[in-house]
Order: sequence, then structure tokens, then C-alpha cells
Amino acid sequence: MKAGQFSNEQIVAVLQEAARGEKTVATLCQEKGISEATFYAWRKKFNGTNTKDVQKLRELEKENARLKKLLAERDLENDVLKEALSKNW
Repeated sequence: MKAGQFSNEQIVAVLQEAARGEKTVATLCQEKGISEATFYAWRKKFNGTNTKDVQKLRELEKENARLKKLLAERDLENDVLKEALSKNW
């Protein structure tokens, strides 16, 4: 599988399936088409999270990006106004 082929929700679902213990990690990795190293890297990154946490994190990241954009636009407007005022004096 290519990097980034699994969404965060899918990764968490795989980790939860492994946590249930119905299948071995090796079997699960083979079924999903990932290496065991990838599985353990995911487990290290997403340890203890569930799909709702991942969705909430994604929403917060989108909101943060929107707020950063608004702040950058406001700062740009302030710079333009300051420059216009300094030229008039």
C-alpha cells in the first residue's frame, strides 16, 4: 500500500481490531496489506484514540486553519492601512 492510503479513521479501526485480539498482528497486517512496522508506528501515533477523537481533531485542525487565514488577512489589512497613513503624513 502507498503511504497515506488509509485515513486516520481507518487506521484507528485497524488498531481497535488488533486490540480485540481476535487475530494476530501478523495476520491482520497481511489482510490489510501493511507491514508490521507500519502497524506499530500507527499504534505509537494513535495509542488510545478512537474514531470520534480523530474526527474531532480533524474538525479542530480545519477550524484552526480558517482562523489563521482570517488573522493573516486582518494583519495584511492593518499593514496596508498603516502604510497608507504614513504616506499621507
